[in-house]
Amino acid sequence: MHALLPTSTVGSLPKPSWLSEPETLWSPWRLAGDALVEGKQDALRIAVHEQVNRGIDIVSDGEQTRQHFVTTFIEHLGGVDFERRETVRIRNRYDASVPTVVGEVSRENPVFVEDAKFLRRQTDRPIKWALPGPMTMIDTLSDRHYQSREKLAWEFAKILNQEAKDLEAAGVDIIQFDEPAFNVYFDEMRDWGVAALEQAAEGLRAETVVHICYGYGIKANNDWKATLGSEWRQYEESFPLLQQSTLDIVSLESHNSNVPVDLIELLRGKKVMLGAIDVANSAIETPEEVAGTLRKALQFVDADKLIPSTNCGMAPFARDVAFKKLSALSAGASILREELTRVKV
Repeated sequence: MHALLPTSTVGSLPKPSWLSEPETLWSPWRLAGDALVEGKQDALRIAVHEQVNRGIDIVSDGEQTRQHFVTTFIEHLGGVDFERRETVRIRNRYDASVPTVVGEVSRENPVFVEDAKFLRRQTDRPIKWALPGPMTMIDTLSDRHYQSREKLAWEFAKILNQEAKDLEAAGVDIIQFDEPAFNVYFDEMRDWGVAALEQAAEGLRAETVVHICYGYGIKANNDWKATLGSEWRQYEESFPLLQQSTLDIVSLESHNSNVPVDLIELLRGKKVMLGAIDVANSAIETPEEVAGTLRKALQFVDADKLIPSTNCGMAPFARDVAFKKLSALSAGASILREELTRVKV
């Protein structure tokens, strides 16, 4: 792994067409039973192979073994009825049919540990595993039991902490919590959201990441972003709190966005996982474009704390597009790495 500017993906990669519908977010599986288990593992192997061959330093599972970044975790928990579905507003952006909390939520068994062990066996590079954050979990459910978003979030935080510790024991080096809800519910984030996230990460020796972005490049998200004006300053609400938090790394969207790059200064002292690959546009970035995005960020984050990454997951892309974008990310980081090395000499 490169000690300087180690590259990483943030979330999902496209699945093979024999496993699920191509270029479709959260597509149903095309296999079942033992064939599905085998197919997921084969897809995970491919994801690791592509990341390594394209120069990605911190390897993930590409979410090959799960349909949805939130509900695949929740469906393994007790207290949630997936047959009883209700329509809720997701992050004040779009309506969705979601499962319902009908009793105390619980985790009887680890959810992703066996998949994480399988990932660990595929590579000797550092590996990262993503979990949904507590606030984003409660925003993807209907709650008929706790009747309190805060109470439910704290219960999920305890469960996430159990899962994260088991993932750490399975060999995961970096554990990421996805909290796109932090870009929407500012009062809740300040009042208890960051504290609940810290509870989810409590006691971990593995490095911890909180990922906050503006979402996949789907219509609902793109329409929302079109309303945000010429400057997207939502991070101004979360970054000062996260800078003071126990989380090690903050992951943010940057390339081709209207996020002012100087907001990164609010994270001074933390590691920054900077999105230098656009996930809302299938155009392949040039290595120089990637280097340019990273170069601008160096005004506000020290080079030894910068981790080049994608803005978000790339599941909706064609596979060749996603993999070419990974190559561009690696090549762009290499350009800047060589520049920084020459400066030192």
